[in-house]
Amino acid sequence: MTKCYCYIVECADGTYYTGWAIDPEKRVEVHNKGRGARYTRTRLPVKLVYVEEQADRKSAMKREMAIKRMGREGKRKLARVGRGQMEK
Repeated sequence: MTKCYCYIVECADGTYYTGWAIDPEKRVEVHNKGRGARYTRTRLPVKLVYVEEQADRKSAMKREMAIKRMGREGKRKLARVGRGQMEK
């Protein structure tokens, strides 16, 4: 099985977008080229603020939906945690 990742990007307008990918860094590049999700196309550039490894695609998609249900403050908390991990 291929590992997948659930990720959050912060858009230029301060909003968050949650998705899943096999390679989140490459996916962010796609978003920033305007070929990602419709939501991010009008809110460029985006920056990766949180990544969470999942065992497989199904798990990543389930986690994506759970994060989307969190609301803005929940995503902001994850982003703060993610920024700290990415700076290491």
